[in-house]
Amino acid sequence: MNNTNWKQKFWFRKRNFLFLIFSLMLVNACALPVRQAYRVDQSLPIGSIQGDSFVGQRFPFKIKIPAGWQATTQYPEFLVGQGYGREGLKETPFFLFNPQTKSSMQVDFSPAGRTVRFDQEMIEMLTRSGGGGLVAELREEHGKNLPIQLSKAVPIRIKGVPYAARMSAQFTVKEEWRDQGWIYAFAEPYQIFIFFLITGENRDADTDAIEQALSSFEYLGVR
Repeated sequence: MNNTNWKQKFWFRKRNFLFLIFSLMLVNACALPVRQAYRVDQSLPIGSIQGDSFVGQRFPFKIKIPAGWQATTQYPEFLVGQGYGREGLKETPFFLFNPQTKSSMQVDFSPAGRTVRFDQEMIEMLTRSGGGGLVAELREEHGKNLPIQLSKAVPIRIKGVPYAARMSAQFTVKEEWRDQGWIYAFAEPYQIFIFFLITGENRDADTDAIEQALSSFEYLGVR
């Protein structure tokens, strides 16, 4: 497994998902491959803004940019101040953010292993594992009694994606309310990771913007 998959993303690690997948790969080491090995063409540009949307080229997706938000393929520096690992941010191909409130969304792709078989139950299990990792890291950093409201892992419909689940955690650190959410999905040949953070400054409007962006997200498929 590529070491870059183990870099910190947000307040918890993407490895919470990938470790379980890696374990399943070991269990299924003798299984017949269900897909060909896939390599991302790093020579392609990540994508471009077209009208009010961003269209990926290196990774095949499309997403609408909410009004007042910005889209970029370079991480905004304020994310580091919010506790996100710089190395993980460097590896993430796409960001949406509100420059006023510092709420944000990140989208990442990782090719799936050749022998791993995905279904909705597995996706939801892996999504729940992210919640456990986040709670452990937050309480390690901010105290074991930190109140955290953790949602259930629920299915979510994403255009062009057969399996996807969503989960979130709400908590307050340094007197700032936050809603940290993540979506784990699979569409051949990619695992898709969507992470978002909503700050307390204008939570209702930013929540609406995040929901609009998610409802517009479409996986276009590898051509």
